Amino acid sequence: MVVDKEAFEFRTKYVTTGELLSAGGSWEVPMVLDWVVGNQTCEAAQKNRTAYACHNSECSNAKNGAGYVCSCPKGYDGNPYNPDGCKDIDECKAANRTCPARSICRNTPGSHECYELKWLLGIVGSCIFVVLLGTGMSCAYAIRKKKRLAAVKRLHFKQHGGFLLFEEMKSRQGQGRSFTLFTEEELEDATDKFDERFVLGKGGNGTVYRGSLKDGRAVAIKRCRVAADERQRREFGKEMFILSQVNHRNIVKLYGCCLEVEVPMLVYQFIPNGNLYELIHRDGAPPPFAVRLKIAHEAAEALAYLHSMASPPIIHGDVKSPNILLDENYTVKVSDFGASVLALTDNSHLVTLVQGTRGYLDPEYMQTCRLTDKSDVYSFGVVLLELLTRRKALAMAAPEEERSLAAHFLSSVRDGRLGGLLDAPIKDEVGGEVIEMVAALAKRCLEMSGERRPSMIEVAEELDRIRKMCVSGDGITILVSDDN
Repeated sequence: MVVDKEAFEFRTKYVTTGELLSAGGSWEVPMVLDWVVGNQTCEAAQKNRTAYACHNSECSNAKNGAGYVCSCPKGYDGNPYNPDGCKDIDECKAANRTCPARSICRNTPGSHECYELKWLLGIVGSCIFVVLLGTGMSCAYAIRKKKRLAAVKRLHFKQHGGFLLFEEMKSRQGQGRSFTLFTEEELEDATDKFDERFVLGKGGNGTVYRGSLKDGRAVAIKRCRVAADERQRREFGKEMFILSQVNHRNIVKLYGCCLEVEVPMLVYQFIPNGNLYELIHRDGAPPPFAVRLKIAHEAAEALAYLHSMASPPIIHGDVKSPNILLDENYTVKVSDFGASVLALTDNSHLVTLVQGTRGYLDPEYMQTCRLTDKSDVYSFGVVLLELLTRRKALAMAAPEEERSLAAHFLSSVRDGRLGGLLDAPIKDEVGGEVIEMVAALAKRCLEMSGERRPSMIEVAEELDRIRKMCVSGDGITILVSDDN
């Protein structure tokens, strides 16, 4: 007979006397069945995984003969012969708890962990301290960084004439157009952080982006090149404000600027139809001569206004075909005043850094560093040549004698070869007399000496006279032949 060891206490008298048998059926104890699986050892039985009984449990060889038995691992209890029979014992339950008092018990698979409260509180306190210290340091760093950034922005604002601008705005309060001082964040939002997708063009004086303000206005935003001239840098904001007050149908509106960055930014009215450079140098049908003459006349009128009617007079400083914008009706909008200066005394301005675009630059300006209204006249003469020839102001891939359009034109006139330089379609549209008149005007604009060049008022008047020769009272272009 085999009984449960815990339920039976063996006594010698049970063997020497009949006490155990005299108890009869009234004495009951749990019986234990002592058994094993098969007649193989664990190692041999595991070779046949199908018949092997100890899945997810531990195997032990039988102590009283062949065979093996299964048992649950330490920390588990249940039926070891069932693949899912062994269940984790939760040692943290009251009945199984072995952790000392004033500690925290955490059950783990097959075991448990005890944490004394004093150590746990110390660890938690340390963690909280580290978090608070890190947060405090991060906040302090962020505040210092914000203060440094604000200080840098104030410095840029001062360097670009922000305080002079405030004085000018205050003196003209309630007069003229409104002028906005934009923040860097506003212009970043308008251009998706100046993404390359919004680039409209790049030039010697900066990069132009298309943007959209929060009020829905489409704008062109130019990041200017930093001026090396200290006076020009100091008065930049004030001069831009004065430029914003210019009111002419052929001059693009300047809405405002941003001075709190290293490179100032200007915000212009957006003109949707491209510029003159794109119009005359694109593939496809060239613009009619009447359109070219209209564009030349309107651009001349705009520059004449800047030189003579604006107060104080304004020298554009970067006249070129990409800066002559066109709306859907080919109406001119002269743009890009990043290189402009105010002629406060004698219609000239001495600079320490020559600005402008190669191919359009006045040679006298490059020699003397003195920017005058006649510098704009020279650059406009190059634009006239682009309209007459549809050639670029500077063609680096061309032979050396043809790289500069101005030099090539002057040598062609001198040698009587102008006809070979002109754009062929215009020779079929208008007579030679009209073309010669425009060419003669361009030649005068390209005089090496600024004093010998006409003023922009004279240029505008001459172009107006030529237009009236070519257009009837009904606005119909008349072809003027050589025979007339």
